[in-house]
Amino acid sequence: MSDLQEILERSSSWHKHLCPRQVLGARIGLAGAAALGLELPRKDKRLLVFTETDGCFTSGVEAATGCSVRHRTLRVVDYGKTGATFVDVKTETAVRLTLQLDIRQKACAYAPEERKHYYAQLIGYQRMPISELLTIQPVRLSTPVSQIVSRAGVRVNCAICGEEIINEREVLRNGQLICQACAAPTYYEPEELLFALGETAVSFTLPSMTAKPR
Repeated sequence: MSDLQEILERSSSWHKHLCPRQVLGARIGLAGAAALGLELPRKDKRLLVFTETDGCFTSGVEAATGCSVRHRTLRVVDYGKTGATFVDVKTETAVRLTLQLDIRQKACAYAPEERKHYYAQLIGYQRMPISELLTIQPVRLSTPVSQIVSRAGVRVNCAICGEEIINEREVLRNGQLICQACAAPTYYEPEELLFALGETAVSFTLPSMTAKPR
């Protein structure tokens, strides 16, 4: 099992500083794997992690576990919560770890030498026992692991926008396979696009997806 200080050094090297959220991510990463009985850091794909926020917290989780977006072993589900779910892909056992609500106040008691709350949390989160820092709850994924991970090489084109869909993320709607962006409201809306061609530019506006038949 990795040493906490080594993990924090790794995480802080990505940010050029160490912050309390990185500490929380590192400790949740260690505790989540321990709850599943898995050694860290992982160099395989047996551990799958869902973090419920992004940023520094997720860096701490990644540094502790070895899981990452680039390896398809870490996924961000942005609920705006400092929590994460850890899944043993082999057994599909899963646990969700969240912070106890009073940890900011408790952290100060574990770092009495620090007068500023920020630094008290930075040190206190490293010293607090897991029982006072985290809540660990067994959970069940709403989607099977095999469906989340998908199969390599599976590709289809959306029947509406024509874009390629990988990892079996298509949706069957009225007998057609379509992408999730065409199936439901998405995080973007098409606007005018500019394509630079040497010293000239060609512009056009894509039709609104909401105007397309479903």
